[in-house]
Amino acid sequence: MTATAGGPGSWSENILEYFLRNNHITTEDGAEIIWYHAANHKAQVNEALKSPAHMIEADVLLPSDGSEYSQPIMAHPPETNSDNTLQEWLTEVIKSNKGIKLDFKSLAAVEPSMMLLENVKRHLQRPVWINADILPGPNGNSRVVDAKPFIDTVTSFFPDVTFSLGWTTGWHPEKVNEGYSWTMVKEMEYICKDLNLPVTFPVRAALVRQSCSQLLWLLKKSNRYSLTIWTGKNDNYSIEDLLCIRDHFDKKQVFYDILEPQNHEFQQAIGVKVNL
Repeated sequence: MTATAGGPGSWSENILEYFLRNNHITTEDGAEIIWYHAANHKAQVNEALKSPAHMIEADVLLPSDGSEYSQPIMAHPPETNSDNTLQEWLTEVIKSNKGIKLDFKSLAAVEPSMMLLENVKRHLQRPVWINADILPGPNGNSRVVDAKPFIDTVTSFFPDVTFSLGWTTGWHPEKVNEGYSWTMVKEMEYICKDLNLPVTFPVRAALVRQSCSQLLWLLKKSNRYSLTIWTGKNDNYSIEDLLCIRDHFDKKQVFYDILEPQNHEFQQAIGVKVNL
């Protein structure tokens, strides 16, 4: 039986509603959601599945051999090989009830990955987020994934999915880092306004405080929109930056996929008791 769009068990079900319904969180607060980031290699997947994480994030690309019959694999650039294929990854993850987020760094990996997802769709009655950086952002110099073919390919397979659509970014410790500009958020809204699907915008924690006005404007454009705060390994940002986000945005519209030790400090500062 196929779940109705946005309804219980659908890929576009709001993750707060899904985990509340399953008694894994206690309130509609994005800070209660625990993430496991970069669960790519088999050892990391096993760890993620045993962990208290609600959402498992992983990266999909085609291997470097470039063969016509290449299977999508789980790796984050600059890695180009892995001990894990997407097919093997899905086989393990569908045994759990965790939500999933798949991050695509290239368009080439999208269609073969959607075919594999289609094969297991009946076993995936939970939120599924599909992510790509589709626009250049602050200090961004990575290649973007072309927005229209990415969105069209995903929706041609799955008209009911949650998109995670971001900007390429950079962060430099020695200089003033500009935030997300009005041009950047308006361009994103132009792409997303007619999608009629939930969209979360992954934004870099170290760049959010200087972009509050722009991001507030973007979220107010639709109740389908949310933010997912993420952090670079060497980024310099403070708990106060995260608390500033917490104070200005609706708690139901912001998720925090941030690294330790800041994640623990943030949870303590806001008094969120995570269900372990």
